[in-house]
Amino acid sequence: MTVRNVRAYQERGLLPPPERRGRRGVYSQTHLSRLTIIGQLLERGYTLANIDELLRAWEKGQDLSQLLGLETAITSPWSEEPPGYFTQRELLQLFGMPYKPSSIKVLDRVVELGLLEREGKRYRAFSPRIIHAGAKLVAMGIPLNDLLNIVRGLRTNVESVAEQLVQLVLPILDSYSKSRLPPPEEVPKLADLIWRLRPLAQAAVSAEVDRAMENAANKYFGDRLAYIFEHLHDRDTKS
Repeated sequence: MTVRNVRAYQERGLLPPPERRGRRGVYSQTHLSRLTIIGQLLERGYTLANIDELLRAWEKGQDLSQLLGLETAITSPWSEEPPGYFTQRELLQLFGMPYKPSSIKVLDRVVELGLLEREGKRYRAFSPRIIHAGAKLVAMGIPLNDLLNIVRGLRTNVESVAEQLVQLVLPILDSYSKSRLPPPEEVPKLADLIWRLRPLAQAAVSAEVDRAMENAANKYFGDRLAYIFEHLHDRDTKS
């Protein structure tokens, strides 16, 4: 999204002006949600004139703030964790990797998985906690490539669950055709439904991961721990 595009959307009335703080213009999550919707409509073949007509139709029939509320519920980030930024040198040092082509290829793989995103000379991490947790595991001796393989497999499974959860709500949204806008009293209910889906999805995934990790830990670590205790007992008996 270029500055020129943002200004053009404002001039057309598609985007509200930013909040003025001195000489700076500050854009909020509402602006980001609107830009996301505009981008998605453009990708579907709508022109700016078409989008303007859609928004004006909403303004005539119902409160535009209701539409913005639904917009925000759908497009706002699901995580409250702020992104973090790393230089290439910082990432290599964090994971204890030397500066050489093979190390850069590993970073490329992290980018491919979406854990990092290049922004100029820096890398943007959507979840710095994952990056730091991975670095600690690598420092303990776990190969980074093996961790990335697990992340790839985890993502496939989680994305499948996420799609199934979202598809449960789709029939409700799809009941309103392009030619029939939701009535004003229904829009807040739709937004509330999506907001309620968020904690449910997060709690369900978290609970299942906890259950699976508990079972796996007991299965694989239990015998090892019993073996250690047994040999400690034997050693104490002999001494």
